Formats: sequence, structure tokens, C-alpha cells
Amino acid sequence: MSFPELEVLNGYVSRIFRAEDVTAGAPRQWIARYRGHFLTEDTDAAYGQLAELVKPHGLTPLFRSEQGVPVIYLVQTPAIPSTNARLYINVALFVLTSLSVMLMGVDVPPESIPAHDSFPLDVLLRNLLTGWPFALSMMGILLAHEMGHYIACKIYGVPATLPFFIPAPFMSPLGTLGAFIAMRGIPKNKRILFDIGVAGPIAGLIVAVPVLFLGLRLSPLGPIQQLPDGYSGFLEGNSLFYLFAKYAVFGKLLPEPVSYDGLSLGLYWLRYFLSGQPIPFNGLDVQLHPVALAGWAGLLVTALNLVPVGTLDGGHVAYGLFGEKARRIFPLAMSVLIALMFLPALLTFSLGSFNFSWLLWAFILLWLGNVRTQPLDDLTELDPARRVLGYGMLIVFLLLFTPIPMVAY
Repeated sequence: MSFPELEVLNGYVSRIFRAEDVTAGAPRQWIARYRGHFLTEDTDAAYGQLAELVKPHGLTPLFRSEQGVPVIYLVQTPAIPSTNARLYINVALFVLTSLSVMLMGVDVPPESIPAHDSFPLDVLLRNLLTGWPFALSMMGILLAHEMGHYIACKIYGVPATLPFFIPAPFMSPLGTLGAFIAMRGIPKNKRILFDIGVAGPIAGLIVAVPVLFLGLRLSPLGPIQQLPDGYSGFLEGNSLFYLFAKYAVFGKLLPEPVSYDGLSLGLYWLRYFLSGQPIPFNGLDVQLHPVALAGWAGLLVTALNLVPVGTLDGGHVAYGLFGEKARRIFPLAMSVLIALMFLPALLTFSLGSFNFSWLLWAFILLWLGNVRTQPLDDLTELDPARRVLGYGMLIVFLLLFTPIPMVAY
């Protein structure tokens, strides 16, 4: 960069920043670096002003903090890749996932149930349309969640793809491994990153909570019966909110065992909540309607997304609240997951109770949990309203978190 042009950039920066140190850099890294102090406390407005001034030069400012000192970098504005060049992929995955979810939600007539724990594909296909209540509910929750992110990106001008859905017939009891969007641009500041992060869980819960209560209303109560040899089943795990929802609908803490094994109500539920053991055979429980199963799954998916680490939705919330200190949550989250794997075995004195549910999620956290999205302006903090919402979302995470997602029997 020529000296006259650098002088022009210095003049732009001096309108918002008192530079104590100016360094010209390499174009592939940064054009110029300024260390010093801002002339205003409103770093959000300062960023907007400087961004407009340097935009004609093909540059973008970055606001950073190094050893507690504010730093401004001017970098070449990166090219933004296309977001929907292959829209047919999004459509195809949506259709395939809808069919996959419908397949896993099939209600097979009793006379078609085979004498073993697997259904021939032709039986499932003949009854495919019976899976629409589960598919509509599950896909509605996932679509609301992802469109929450997508619309927030559109509002703030952050390029993003439409949702990609992941079909998983026979690999997942839900028929899907979820959905995601990909941001193709970098959010302006923590406030925008926070808003994009919370928009998905909030939109998903707006659909999932009514779906859950509707499904519970459609669900009868009945005994948990041991299945004949060759068959298997599962009990859905409990979160604090799910326990409350069942109590609100049925007036009971469910599943209700035949006996509390001599334990007090509190100790029994603490053990069952954290281990899912012993399975309360012959006890009373909700016989989940497919719509209720979708609502329960929606809560579980929301809780997983709200784990406050990395590039997960909860990670964006934690980064907005705590900044760089949010990195300290990652080893804590991994420790909790490892503890949850072993806790059922320790509480029941049975190695057969080892909880494999969190093993895959531990690997996912190793992949996604120790990285983060850093906004262009890393200095503008959340305003009070967003901070209240952020702490509220952490409370929502604790209420939705399910220590034992599923117990097979």
C-alpha cells in the first residue's frame, strides 16, 4: 500500500480512535494495525462509521483486544461465496428426510406385527402414510429452529444457506440426525452473533412446547411391560421440563414405579433421573403418541444445541455473555459428559448400566466444541436486555437437559 493511501486510512481511523502505535502489514494478513484507545464508548457506532469509510478501499475493519488494549486491524474484504447455488440439494434433502422421518413414525397395525423385533420394509412402506403425525411434528420443529437462524441472518445481512436436513432411516429412532444452516459471512459483532444463535432455539421451542403438550394429551397412561424375547424397546429420558410437562397433564411424576425400593421419593427420583435405572417394569408411564415423541425429541434437540460451547447455539450465547472466558466451559462440558457415561453404572453398581448415549456427542463436542465464530467487532458487548435473555437461555438449557436420553430394554 502506498504511503498516501495509508495516510488516508490513518485519517479515517483517527475519527474514532486515538492510535498510540500504527503498523503497516502484509496484504495477505492485514493492511494496517492500530493500537490505542477509542474516542467513544459506543464501539458499535464507531465500527459502523469506520466500516463505511474504508469500504470503498475494499477493506474491512476488525476490532480486537490484545492484552487488554483495543486494536483495530484493516484487512482486505473477503469474497462472499454463493449461499444457494445448489438449491436443489436443500429441497432433495428436505424431501428425503421427511420420508425418512415418516418411515420411522409408521404405526403398524397389530395384525401386521411380525414375530420378531424387526419390521420388513414392505410392511413399513405399506403403512408409510400412518407416519405423517410424527413426521409433520418433527419436521415442523426442526424447520422452525433452522428458519429462526436463517431469518435472523437475513435480518442482519449475514449470508447463510437454507437449511440442510440429514435423513437417517434406521440409523436413528427419529429418522433424522437433525438439520443445519451454514453462515457464509461473519457477523458484525457479538450482539448479532448472539441474536442469530438464540433465534433457532427460541423458534424451535415455540413449536416444540405446544407439540409436546398436544401429544401428551393424545397419549394414554399404561404399564411398562417387559417384552418377549427377541423384542426390544426404550424409555425416553427425563429433563426437568419434561417431568413438569407430564405432571401438568397427568398429575403424576412419571414413570411411577410399583415400589420405591425403600428410598424416599426424592432419593428415588434423583437416582432415576441420573441413571434411568432400575427400569420400573409394571409401573405406570405415558404410552407416547407419535406427536408426543416428536415434542420430546424437539426438547432434546434444543438442549443439545444449547450446550454452551463452540459453534453450537449455546456456544454463541456463552461467548456473548463471557467472551474469551467461555473457553473454560469446554473442559467442564467434556467432564460432565464423561461423568454421565459412568454415573449410571456407579449408582446401580452394574457395569451393564454404562451410558453409551453421550459417547457420540462427546466426539461431536471434540469436533465443534473447542472452536468458535469470532465477529468482526469483538469489543462491543451485549446490552442489558440481551444479557438477561442470555442467562435465561442458560436456565432453559438446564431445564431441558436430559442426563439419560434413552434407556433400552
